Amino acid sequence: MNSDSDLQIAGDILEVPHLLQPPREHPATVAEFAGLARSLAADRSQWEHLVAYDATSRWYHRLRTGPGYEVWLLSWVPGQGSGPHDHGRSSGVLTVLDGVLTERTERGTRVLAAGSQRVFAPGYVHDVANDALEPAVSLHIYYPGLTEMPMHTPRCESRTAPGPVTA
Repeated sequence: MNSDSDLQIAGDILEVPHLLQPPREHPATVAEFAGLARSLAADRSQWEHLVAYDATSRWYHRLRTGPGYEVWLLSWVPGQGSGPHDHGRSSGVLTVLDGVLTERTERGTRVLAAGSQRVFAPGYVHDVANDALEPAVSLHIYYPGLTEMPMHTPRCESRTAPGPVTA
């Protein structure tokens, strides 16, 4: 019986640079876009100084662009919401940076606290609102970049729908 492990026989893959995948400059998978959002969320110095609040409408700022994608920063004062909408042909990642947002879909209601993340495909219909008493900030990544946001007719659901679904 041979006592050598496969690693000892093959050597350490980290010692053979040509076998490693080069790190990508820009995300290309759902997991990489979600990772980019988490990375930006963790580094407040990249976004905190840009946040502004507008009592008349949601405030937004395009934080970054890359090949085929956009990163947006949004602020929400209490009572502001998006209305039911989808994102056309874009997929996306929504990450709550500060505060609490509520997401309503045909499947139910989710309360999203800071650090919560939602990933969605084209055609995903949701309504996002700040139902809390404090302002909120969120980060949105769209791939491909957002070119349309079709609005949908609200369902007969009140803003105080019973029993939130927790994620």
